[in-house]
Amino acid sequence: MNNIVFDSSKKMDIVCIGRITVDFNPVDLNKPLEESTTFKKYLGGSPANIAVGMARLGKKVGFIGKVADDQMGRFVTKYFEKEGIDTSQLAIADAGEFIGLTFTEILSPSQSSILMNRNFAADLSLTTQAVDEEYIKNSKILLFSGTALSTSPSREAVLLALEYAKKHNIIVIFDLDYRSYTWKSKEEISVYYSIVARRSDIILGSREEFDLMESVIFSGENSDIDSARYWMKYGNQVIVIKHGKNGSSAYTKEGDSYTIKPFPVKSLKSFGGGDAYASAFIYGLLEEWDIIDCLEFGSGSAAMLVASHSCSDDMPTAETIHQFIRKEKEEYGEMIARG
Repeated sequence: MNNIVFDSSKKMDIVCIGRITVDFNPVDLNKPLEESTTFKKYLGGSPANIAVGMARLGKKVGFIGKVADDQMGRFVTKYFEKEGIDTSQLAIADAGEFIGLTFTEILSPSQSSILMNRNFAADLSLTTQAVDEEYIKNSKILLFSGTALSTSPSREAVLLALEYAKKHNIIVIFDLDYRSYTWKSKEEISVYYSIVARRSDIILGSREEFDLMESVIFSGENSDIDSARYWMKYGNQVIVIKHGKNGSSAYTKEGDSYTIKPFPVKSLKSFGGGDAYASAFIYGLLEEWDIIDCLEFGSGSAAMLVASHSCSDDMPTAETIHQFIRKEKEEYGEMIARG
């Protein structure tokens, strides 16, 4: 069952807001970052990756953000344009800000880490003046991640975008996407995450991210169903909680719950799957699929991404995800487990 209603009259399917970065992934794998000498450059950042994922799946995508006035800023802008993502709302940073840079470390298929340079980051300089009400009004979905709430003026820009979305009955998707940089305390994270989560329609996050968001609200850890019930009291329609290799679950306001196992693949890295999962899951919602089918599609896309070298470059098309799922089921049998 999927009772989420999208306004078919809207020009764009989804507008993402927030982080655009550049990733450098090592070509010489399975060694510490300090020993890596060769890297491939990719567009990165969770909202940006999700935007690319949605575009590859054939949806009309826009982006609100800020990029540097330099070669890296031009790289990410041209990348979006190549993917068919509308860049009319990408502002140029005018105070010398830089695109955030991420160097990844792939020690093994299950052990990866990231080294980020987020000082004076262009995306975090997004201001309220760069948020256009009409642009948001003309989309079915507004999506943003928790990172954009970590500091001002990006924080206020996101909160304004949220107000515009609620004003015009746009579906709001909150991808928790916790990253430690720029946050000052666990309490600060919980406060700002909670402000947004109480006004969103769909929340996506890992169990650890939900625990972080709920750290001020509850004493001790919550179960998935407790978390889902709490956030649904505030009007959320779907809560998705991910458990990595143990799969993921979705809970709906109608009281239904669904659980899916991950697809078995030979992983190359342990990052990037979450953004592929999000874009494929949202695609399923827009296609009016049952929630369990959205979960399966997201899980399939995530499995493909952790088996590939990049995040953005390797975002799959809908047909390749369908083919992957069919092949996996032929080899391993039915993967889904209904809750």
